[in-house]
Amino acid sequence: MTNTDTFTLPGHIFIILASDRLLTHMEEIAIVEVPDQQVLGITKKGSYTLIPQLLMRLVGYIMEKKYTFAGMPTFLCHETSPECVKEANDKGTATVEVVWPVAGKVSGTGDIRVYTLPGGKMVRTVHRGPYETCEPTYLALFAWIEKQRLQISGPIREIYPNDPREVKPEEILTEILVPVR
Repeated sequence: MTNTDTFTLPGHIFIILASDRLLTHMEEIAIVEVPDQQVLGITKKGSYTLIPQLLMRLVGYIMEKKYTFAGMPTFLCHETSPECVKEANDKGTATVEVVWPVAGKVSGTGDIRVYTLPGGKMVRTVHRGPYETCEPTYLALFAWIEKQRLQISGPIREIYPNDPREVKPEEILTEILVPVR
């Protein structure tokens, strides 16, 4: 194997280091159609360490108001490249937008807004493992998008289907959706 290599099994891609230590595991990449979603969301400037805090504010508000959850918590990454992500996080200038899909009649308050998160054509994969091991999954995803001659057309979405406080690190799931045209 080379410094970084991949191998596949039906429905899955594994990315391996030269040391033969499993680095990450991701599902195959696919193009999907995603519907519009009504969400409650918060947007702040800062570092990505704000994500858990903002999600906790959202879940607290939704539970306090007895609104109906209609999906999983999501982070929208507005930075457009790995370099921009690192720089914005290091400088504390990242646009940190978190949303939670909700059903029925809802209203926001203060910096918690209700709006429609647009759907559309997206490239999708699911990363399995700790959040800090997502980079190789993103690199594989971006390479696939480039190979397909697609262009990224909006903020990248990370959907969190399970809670890292309730599962082992190697069982954490991150669904990644990249809007494309």
